[in-house]
Order: sequence, then structure tokens, then C-alpha cells
Amino acid sequence: MLTISPFKQALIWLTCAIGIMLALPNGFYSRVEAHNDAIAAGVEDTSWPSFLPSNLVNLGLDLRGGAHLLAEVQVTEVYASVMNGLWPDVRDTLAAERDVVGFVTREDGPADVLRVRFSEAAGADRALTLVRGLATPVASLAGAGQNNIDVTLSGQILTIQMTDVEKAAVDDRTMQQSLEIVRRRIDEVGTREPTIQRQGTDRILIQVPGVGSAQEVKDIIGTTAQLTFQPVVGRTSDANASAGSGNMLVPSLDEAGTFYILERAPVVTGEELTDAQPAFDQNGRPAVNFRFNVAGARKFGDYTADNIGAPFAIVLDNEVISAPTIQSHIAGGSGIITGSFSVEESTNLAVLLRAGALPAGLTFLEERTIGPELGQDSIDSGKLAAMAGGGLVVVFMILTYGLFGFFATIALGINMAMIFGVLSLIGGTLTLPGIAGIVLTVGMAVDANVLIFERIREELRTAKGPARAIELGYERALSAILDSNITTLITAFILFALGSGPVRGFAITLGLGILTSVFTAVFVTRSLIVIWFARKRPKTIEV
Repeated sequence: MLTISPFKQALIWLTCAIGIMLALPNGFYSRVEAHNDAIAAGVEDTSWPSFLPSNLVNLGLDLRGGAHLLAEVQVTEVYASVMNGLWPDVRDTLAAERDVVGFVTREDGPADVLRVRFSEAAGADRALTLVRGLATPVASLAGAGQNNIDVTLSGQILTIQMTDVEKAAVDDRTMQQSLEIVRRRIDEVGTREPTIQRQGTDRILIQVPGVGSAQEVKDIIGTTAQLTFQPVVGRTSDANASAGSGNMLVPSLDEAGTFYILERAPVVTGEELTDAQPAFDQNGRPAVNFRFNVAGARKFGDYTADNIGAPFAIVLDNEVISAPTIQSHIAGGSGIITGSFSVEESTNLAVLLRAGALPAGLTFLEERTIGPELGQDSIDSGKLAAMAGGGLVVVFMILTYGLFGFFATIALGINMAMIFGVLSLIGGTLTLPGIAGIVLTVGMAVDANVLIFERIREELRTAKGPARAIELGYERALSAILDSNITTLITAFILFALGSGPVRGFAITLGLGILTSVFTAVFVTRSLIVIWFARKRPKTIEV
């Protein structure tokens, strides 16, 4: 019997209503977007009713305009940091047996090499054994069974270098950390749905919709923001002055021509920061408040307690931004960074410090700014393609199947709304390939209806009554519908799993379109036909 229970009818139309309601905000995109931005900023806004959904489909770079950047991570810079971090361990290990190896000093050498001189030639073998004992296994599958450092002896000098497998592991960690920090920095400024992904061995692709220029993005992510707190050895105006062993010469950010001689090993680093917020100092000038974690607070407190009256440099990206004198013991692990900041600069610095330091610098190999006008052209072209494709499908269905084709057209409209509703619900991003996926779905959406209607025609030719013919048409077309759509859905899953960027956007809209089109074809059109049939009770039907 051609019937659907009231409960199933209610469930079908409730699902359609929810999909349409979720898609509704996209019909008032600018208005709802302004409302959402106001709410996010803590401003009360009544331009959009609070009882209606306010989730939007995010527009990709090619539809909204924005910045496209390709950055190369200078992974070799990290090797110097690894060697600098190893030096205190080497020094302390050898100093513990000073009576055998004598005095220990660090020699100048390449950034990725640690050269250590000891004074007692007789202790050469013992020094080599001690330093080799500092080696640890490489933390990667490729380096299983191999150590992280290689130590060689030449006279009274130990040369310490990273092994090749350790360099590969460091490169991989550097890329992973850079990706995460770039993502956190961009998310801090509230950008919608950026694309941040690794390309090759040492490059990062960054696409940020909705920003005015590529320079805005570079200002946020292009700074490494490596913050350190280092003891001051001296101060000079000679840019070529010798810093001495274990020290470094660093320029002052605020005082042109002034250089500070600092101990190379920092007391505390930015990695031990837990928070940083823009603020103002006691004179009303922009500054940044910071707070350390427990370990950083303890080291910071101990150092300030032992060095009252001594200068202490705050170094950001190899420039001294402040070198105050320690007035008293600073307990609690919090402090303030002052300097010649504007309000915008202090805010950006706080964002960078909260997100964390980039482990290495970025070199921008490619940068483009895509204007919103080009994005609007893409949207207009996509709309035109969707309308043209949809219009042709509607004309074909109505001319070919009459009233049943009209029912399929209604289901097609609901299908489109449900696609946008689901995209809004999951916070999906729509790109130009995504629009192509929706246009393809328009054609595929009626494919199931064509199978059903043709099957109903065949059943009518066997002299069955209209009700029985419709019922059998739906039952016997179901297997073909599922077969064809499941294979396409598998293809969409493969595209999503193996693709990236625009390919994923196409796969998402294609996959969602398949699910919604099957639902509307099998349930919505059948529900419309059942309602019509119950009211008209026709003796014969024309499909």
C-alpha cells in the first residue's frame, strides 16, 4: 500500500526544516557575519535574531580574497640552538673531573658544531669517554639504534656534531613545531578557516581568507619571536668588539649604535612562558605583561635573588629590547617587558609570545594578495553555473516526467539547502572546486529520481495499478541507487583522504551532496507523491 506513517512523514519534513534553517543565515551572509564578529568582540548586536542559527559556510581564499604565502623554514638554524643547549651539559660533565681533564673552554667554530678545548692532554681519552656518554638514542624509527651526536678527538679539542639521522629527526620536529605555531598565531587574530599545510621537506603553504594583504600575515607569522632572558656581561658601542668565549654581542633595539655583551646561555627562555598580555607601564607607555610556568618562575626568581643590582637583558629575536637593573628579588614568575612600543606593537608581541617562538626563521618564497573583487567574480561565476545547470535540469525533469518531475525539482531545492545547512553546521569552507562539486551534485541529485521514475514506468506497463506501480518503482530502484552512489561516495572519501586544499573542498561538497541527494530522492519525493496521491486518488497516472 502506498502510505508513509505519520511519524515517518514528520521525521522527513523535520529533517528538511532543520536543514533549511541551518542554511538560512547564508542568504544574509554580510549581515550574519557582522553579527558574529560583534558577538565575538563582546559587543551586543541585535541585527540578527538570537533564536535563529548563525553558523555560516566559510568562504575560501578563491571566493573571499586574502593572502597566499609559501614559506621556507630555515631548519639548519635549529642546529646551532641544539649545540648551544648541549654546551652546558658538556661543560658541567667535564668540570666534574677537572683534576683529570683540566680547564674547559668553548672554541669558535661553525654554528652546527660544538668545539671544546681542555687543558690536560693526559685526560684526552677520559674527556672523550665522558662526552660520548652524553649521547642518547635518536627518537625516530629511521634512527633506531643510532645516537644523536658524533664525538671526535683531535689533540686537546673535542668536536661534537649531530649525526645525519638526528639532523633528519630535528628537521621533522622543526617542521611540525613551525606548522603548529603558525596555525596558533593566525588563529589568535581570529582569521576564519586558514589553510596551513606542509609542502615538501621544508616549506609551508599558508592561505588566509579575508585579510587585506599578504604583509599583514607576514607581520604576524614572519617574526620568530624567540624570547630569552640573559645575563649582561658588558656594554659597548663597537659593533666589532670581541664578546669573549661563551658570550655573544647583541645590538640594542632602542639605542642605535649600542651593543650588549651577553652570556650565551640564557637563564630563562620564551618556551617557559605561560601567558603574555598587552598592558601599560607605570608611565602609561605600552608594554607586555608576562608570566612563567613553575620551572621558569623558579629559575627567574633564583637568578634575580642572587644578582640584585646587576643588569639583565630581555632579548627578542637577537635584539635587546630592554636591559633593566635587577632592583629586588622577583618572585612569582611574572614581570613586564617595556620598550619603545606602540599599542599595536605591544598587542602583536603579546600574540607572538602566547603562540610560542618559531624554532627557525621563515623565508617567504612566494606571496600573493587576492583581492575580494576577484573572489566576488568567482562567486558570481559559480552562481551562474549553478543556476544554469539547475535550470536545465528542472526543465528536463518537468518536460520528461511532468508532475513527478516537478516533485523532483522541489526535492532538488531542498537538497541544495541541506548541503549548505550541513556545511554551515560543521564549519566547512567553500572554495571554487567546492562549487564545482555542488554543480555536479545538481546533476547527480536527479539521477536517483530518474531511476525511480523509469522503474515506475516499467511497472505501469505491466498493467499494475498506479499505487502498486509507484511502490514497486521505489523498492526495485533502491539497489541501483545505492550501488551507484556508494561507489561515488568511496571516490569522495579517497579524494578527501589523499588530497589537500581545493581537492578536499571538492570531496566534501561531493560527499555531502551524495548523502543529501539520496535522502531527498528516496524520502522527500516519495513523501510528496504519497501526499498528492492520498488527496487526488487518481485511477491512472502519467510519468
